[in-house]
Amino acid sequence: QVQLVESGGGMVQAGGSLRLSCAVSGRTFTVFGMGWFRQAPGKEREFVAGVSWSGGSTNYADPVKGRFTISGDNAKNTVALQMNSLKPEDTAVYYCAAKLVPTVYNKWGQGTQVTVSS
Repeated sequence: QVQLVESGGGMVQAGGSLRLSCAVSGRTFTVFGMGWFRQAPGKEREFVAGVSWSGGSTNYADPVKGRFTISGDNAKNTVALQMNSLKPEDTAVYYCAAKLVPTVYNKWGQGTQVTVSS
């Protein structure tokens, strides 16, 4: 089994920055990739950013491109999301996720709240 534990959420004013971290433990050798998702009140969970666990390639959702940066360290078993120039519409619960099969995120952390005030 793989366990994911997020940290680093909180409240910040618009234009500010936050850094989320996710600690990966357990059978980490089964991880193909890691990602961050978010879910705002009344909305569906959406993809934010992803990173491959081997080559380090990254991809981002359009709303966060140029503002958020995902980084993974498979030696330390951590993945981080640096969020800059935050906007009120970034307010959501952010979830760390793992791909335990090549194409699907199928393991989730408990989530951490990010609130951006205007």
